[in-house]
Amino acid sequence: MPNLPHKTFCLYTYGCQMNEHDSERIAGILESHGAVQVDTIEEAEIAVFVTCCIREAADVRLMGQVASIKNIPLPEGSTLAKRMVCIGGCIGQRDGDALPGKLAHVDVVFGTQNIERLPYLLEAAMAEGGHHVEVLEKSTTFSTDLPSKREHPWAAWLPITVGCNNFCTYCIVPYVRGRERSRALEDIAADARALVADGVKEITLLGQNVNSYGRDLYGEPRFADVLRAVSESGVERLRFATSHPKDLTREVIDLYGTLDNLMPSLHLPVQSGSNRILKAMNRRYTVERYLELIEAMREVNPDVSLSTDIIVGFPGETEEDFQATYDLVKRVGYSQVFTFIYSPREGTPAASMVDDTPREVIQRRFDSLVDLVQENAFEQNQRFVGRELSVLVEGASKRDDHVLTGHSPHNVTVHAPLPEGVDIDDLVGRIVPVRIDHARAWYLSGGVLDA
Repeated sequence: MPNLPHKTFCLYTYGCQMNEHDSERIAGILESHGAVQVDTIEEAEIAVFVTCCIREAADVRLMGQVASIKNIPLPEGSTLAKRMVCIGGCIGQRDGDALPGKLAHVDVVFGTQNIERLPYLLEAAMAEGGHHVEVLEKSTTFSTDLPSKREHPWAAWLPITVGCNNFCTYCIVPYVRGRERSRALEDIAADARALVADGVKEITLLGQNVNSYGRDLYGEPRFADVLRAVSESGVERLRFATSHPKDLTREVIDLYGTLDNLMPSLHLPVQSGSNRILKAMNRRYTVERYLELIEAMREVNPDVSLSTDIIVGFPGETEEDFQATYDLVKRVGYSQVFTFIYSPREGTPAASMVDDTPREVIQRRFDSLVDLVQENAFEQNQRFVGRELSVLVEGASKRDDHVLTGHSPHNVTVHAPLPEGVDIDDLVGRIVPVRIDHARAWYLSGGVLDA
């Protein structure tokens, strides 16, 4: 059993919610072996990078971050000869043995399939020196079987699947996360009950495509059963990410009208408003089908907030293709859109697609879409002015210690002044009523009605 007595570590986490969940597991694993988590690199003897490789910028950021800590002295009293640098997550899985050649002072490389091996690799690196790389193609366990240190006691990630079978032509995820595997429904329900008993108020179900949950275990998707089972745990707030349009069923949509603790927000990535581009992306739905899903959702719950992902500048995108995307965004009226300029990922089919669209044209399209997104978000948030919303308080605002911040059921950030005589620590993790007085594009503000 590895022993890391009082060794200090800090975590750098990039990318999706699955990486955030993995980081909580890594913290739990290291602490179970005697290590202690700290907040800054200056305090840390071990630096662990949980990486993302969805876009090229992630690689550049990792290289810069790792290089920047090279000459930072170890904390006073450390018995190590050097700070241990560990790289995991999707870049660790993708690059494996090649990483030490790019970053000579990296000590440990591990992947998405073997985070439980980090303490063993660290112990070997401390004792023997050199580079210790271990990346597995697949795992027979789930990260939920490992110890966890949640970032917040009132909120929890609950993975229901790992991996992805979709193979969108632009996406590296199936190659670094493996093929889709579902957890048993009984295990998910038991975990949810345990989390609620531990004081968790909000559970977010995780999967690269939650809508296809269970196809590998039961022969057909059973995500609606998961939602019902977790809802029955009594959790006050239930969310999920991410949802693929091709597998979203009417049964799941209808639950937005019957499950009181299923929050009225849906993230449904469309990626493009052009059927030609969607086909090139291998998304396996049409714009018409996507809009049918949106219409059905708003019939069931007219108050739902919708968000999406959009890629601008996919190879071969014409002005007409982009205009179709722009028109779709305008028609749907999203509350939030995550917009990205296409970034080729080596090893994906799209990386070999030829595109001669000038960068300035792509940037112009991107900028015009961002302007529309902001207009839509502002308009969508106006409906909350004058309403009372329940807000899960997450802490004080970064700009003002006397203002609380949290999220509404619609997943909109809410700010409100602390009531007189009330300390922020007394409200963190609680759900409080807030009357909304003002709405901006990216947040709401108002006053606490009862603390």
